[in-house]
Amino acid sequence: MFGLEVIDLCQLLLSRRTISYLAEETRIMAIDPICKMTVDEATARSAERDGQTFFFCSEHCRVKFLDEGLPVKTQHHQHDHTHCEAAQNTQKAVAGKYICPMCEGVASEVPDNCPKCGMALELAKPTIGGRKTIYTCPMHPEIEQETPGSCPKCGMDLEAKYLEADEEDDSELRSMTQRFWVGVALSVPVFLLAMLPMVSVPIDVWVGRSVDVWLQLILSTPVVLWAGWPFFVRGFRSIVTWNLNMFTLIATGVAAAYLYSLIAVLLPGLLPDELQVDGYAEVYFEAAAVIVTLVLLGQVLELRARRRTGSAIRELLSLAPPTARVVRDGDEVEVVLDEVRSGDVLRVRPGEKIPVDGRVTDGNSSVDESMITGESLPVQKQVGDEIIGGTVNQTGSFLMEAEKVGEDTVLSQIVGMVADAQRSRAPIQKIADTVSGYFVPAVIVIAIVTFIVWAVLRPKEPALAWALVNAVAVLIIACPCTLGLATPISIMVGVGRGAQEGVLIKDAEVLETLEKIDTIVVDKTGTLTQGRPKLTECIAVDSDTEDELLRMAGSLEQQSEHPLARAIVEGAQARNLALPAPHDFDSITGGGVRGSIDGTKVLIGNRPLLEDNGVNNVSALNERAVGLQQQGRTVMFVAVDGVFVGLIAVSDPLKDSTPEAVKALHGLGLRIIMLTGDNEHTARTVAEQLGIDEFEAGVSPEDKHERIKALKAGGRKVAMAGDGINDAPALAAADVGVAMGTGTDIAIESSGVTLVKGDLRGIVKAVTLSRHTMRNIRQNLFFAFIYNALGVPIAAGVLYPIFGLLLNPMIAAAAMSFSSVSVIGNALRLRTIRLSAA
Repeated sequence: MFGLEVIDLCQLLLSRRTISYLAEETRIMAIDPICKMTVDEATARSAERDGQTFFFCSEHCRVKFLDEGLPVKTQHHQHDHTHCEAAQNTQKAVAGKYICPMCEGVASEVPDNCPKCGMALELAKPTIGGRKTIYTCPMHPEIEQETPGSCPKCGMDLEAKYLEADEEDDSELRSMTQRFWVGVALSVPVFLLAMLPMVSVPIDVWVGRSVDVWLQLILSTPVVLWAGWPFFVRGFRSIVTWNLNMFTLIATGVAAAYLYSLIAVLLPGLLPDELQVDGYAEVYFEAAAVIVTLVLLGQVLELRARRRTGSAIRELLSLAPPTARVVRDGDEVEVVLDEVRSGDVLRVRPGEKIPVDGRVTDGNSSVDESMITGESLPVQKQVGDEIIGGTVNQTGSFLMEAEKVGEDTVLSQIVGMVADAQRSRAPIQKIADTVSGYFVPAVIVIAIVTFIVWAVLRPKEPALAWALVNAVAVLIIACPCTLGLATPISIMVGVGRGAQEGVLIKDAEVLETLEKIDTIVVDKTGTLTQGRPKLTECIAVDSDTEDELLRMAGSLEQQSEHPLARAIVEGAQARNLALPAPHDFDSITGGGVRGSIDGTKVLIGNRPLLEDNGVNNVSALNERAVGLQQQGRTVMFVAVDGVFVGLIAVSDPLKDSTPEAVKALHGLGLRIIMLTGDNEHTARTVAEQLGIDEFEAGVSPEDKHERIKALKAGGRKVAMAGDGINDAPALAAADVGVAMGTGTDIAIESSGVTLVKGDLRGIVKAVTLSRHTMRNIRQNLFFAFIYNALGVPIAAGVLYPIFGLLLNPMIAAAAMSFSSVSVIGNALRLRTIRLSAA
C-alpha cells in the first residue's frame, strides 16, 4: 500500500513538472535590445519603433531605448544585468499579492505553492507607494545601491533612502548595542587589572604578574576581535579603496595596541630589553578594549540620534492608512494600500483616512484637510470634488475614484521631497569634505612622526612603548567623525523640523541660500490674498444689459483657470445664467482672455489690453473703475465685437495671516516688494494697507522675471513667493523660489521651498529655520576643527616637556566619542526651536 502511494506521488510530481515544462516551452520569448536579457513577451514592457515591437525587462531599459533613439543593431552598452533582474523581480513581486520567501520574482494574485521550490507563498509586505528600496549613506548621499551594506567612503552602514511608516530597521543599532554591552562587561575588569596598580592597589601582585596579563589577554580578545570587528572591516575596506576615514584610524590604532600587547605576552623575546621590567613588557590590552567600547558607545548614541531625525518623515507617513476598501463587482474588498490602482473605485467611511488622491463619484461628506491647508474647519465635498490622500473623512460615507496612487500622491511627493532634502549636501559641506580629504593622511603622517620622535629623542622610558602609546593616541583622537557629521546631521534635523511646520525644503543648498536672503518679492493674488475672489460688481454701459454682460463674460471665462475667472463664472452661475461653451478661446498672458460666444467676439482684460485692440469708448466708466480700484477691487473691462460694454469688479480679500506675516518679515530685516498684474490703484491700496516697502502694478510674467534678474544684478539676495503658472519664471529666476502649497504644480516644481499650508507666515518660518540651521552647522564645524586642532598636538605629546602632560589612548577614545555626541546633541536642539521672528 505504501509503495502505491509513493508511485502516485511520483506521478503527480512528474505531471506537475511536465505541465510546468510545457508551459515554459509555449511561452514566446524575446531579447531585450538594451541589456540582452531574455524576457517573456506576455509580461515584458514594450515599445514601438519603425513598425516593430521591442520588449524590455524593466522600465529602465525601455526608457533608455526610447531616449537614445538609436538603431537596435548599434546598441552596445555595458549594462548592469543585476539592476535589470532586480527591477524585473521587483515589478513581478509588486504585481502579485503573494510572493515566495525563497525564490525571487515568484508572485501570485492568489495563495499557492511556489512553482520553483514548493514552499507556500506569503503575503507580500507593502512598500512606500510601490517604491523600490534604495540604500544610501547618511554622510555621502551620492552612494546608492539596491542592497544593504557599508559605505565605501566612510564605512558607515547604509540606510534605506525612504523610511517605512510602520516599521523601522534598527538592526545596526541592535547589533552595536549588543557589542557595546559585551564590551562593557569585559572591558571593565581589564581596565581595573591595568589601572588599580597605578593607584597603589597591587592586584597584579595578588594574582601574579603572569596571571594578570593572561587575564587581560583573555578578556580583551573578544572585545577587540568580536565587538570591534565592524571597525576592522570598515578600516580595511577604506584602505583597499583608498577612501581613508575615521575607521582607518580606529582600526589602525586598536590593532597596533592589541598586536603589540599580544607579542609582549606570547613572544616577549622579540621585544628589546628596554621595553621589559622585571622580565615583563608593558601591555595595552586595556587601551585596545576600552577604545573599542567607547567608540561603540559613540556609535550607539549616533545611531539613536539618526533614528530620531527620521521622526518627521514617519509622522508624515503615518497619515496614510495601511489599507483601502476597493469596490469590485459590487463587493467591497479590503486591500493593502500598494494594491490600489488608478481608476479603482474606493469606499471611504466616516472617520477613515482617505487612502489616495482622487475625486468623489457618489455621496458627500466633510473632510478635514488641515494636514495640507492648515485650516481647522472641515471642507464640504460633493460629487466631482477633488480629495487628497491622508486627509480625514468626517461625517458621510462616499465613493471615490482613485486618480493618483503610489508615488504620485501629494503625501508621497511631500515625503519624497523631505527625504531627498535631508540627504542633500549644502555648499558649506565642501569645507568639511576638503579638510577630511587631507586630514586622515595627515594624521597618519603625524602618528608616524610622533612614534619616530618619541623613539629617537627618548623623553620618557621605555621610549618605544611610549612612542607606540602616543602614536595610538594621535590616531584615536583625530578620528574625523565629528567633522563628517557636522553638516549632514544639522541638515537632516533642520529639514525634518521644517516639514513638521509645513515648510518643505527642496535641498540643502536652498536652506543655506535662504539665510542670505534680504529681499522678498511677492505676488498679490493667492499669496497675500486668499486666492478665492468673489464677484462684487457688474456694471454695464447700458444698464439693461447687465445680465447679458455677465453671461458673455462667464461663458468665456469657463476656459480660464485663473482665480478671478472662477469668481466671474461662479457669479454668473449664482444668477442661474446659461453659459454656452466658448470657441477660439485664447489666454493673453498678463492681459486677459478672448474668444467667441455664439458667433460674437468677446474680449476681457485690463484697460491697456482693450485700447491696444482698438476698442472704442473704454473711458465711459472710468470714474466708476477708479473708485472700485481705490477700494481694493480688481476691475476687468469687457468688449463685445470691438465695443466696450462694461466692467466687472472682483474682490479678493487679504488672508487673515498676511498682516502678521508682513510684520514678522520686516522684523527679520527683510525688504518686501509686491509685483502684481493688477492695476496701480488696487495694488497701492493693498501695499498701503499692509505696509509693503515697494510695489509695481500691471506687471506681466516676463516683467516679473526681468525685475527679479535686475534685483539680483543689483546685489540683492531675492526670494520670490507665488502660486500661479504665471509666477513660475520668476520663481525659477529668484535665488530661492517659495511656492504656496495651495497653488499650481508648475509653481511648486519651479520653487525651492513649498509652504504646504499656503500661509505667508511659512516664509518667516523658512528664513528663521535657515538661520538657526546654518548657525548650528557653523557651531558644529567650529567644535570639530577646534577639537582636532587641540587634541592632535596634545596626543602627540607637545605639552609633555612643559607640563609633563600626556594623553592616554583611552582618554583620547573617550574624547573622540563624546565630541561626536556633542555635535549630534547640538544638532538635535533644532527640533525644539521656535520658528517665528524674534
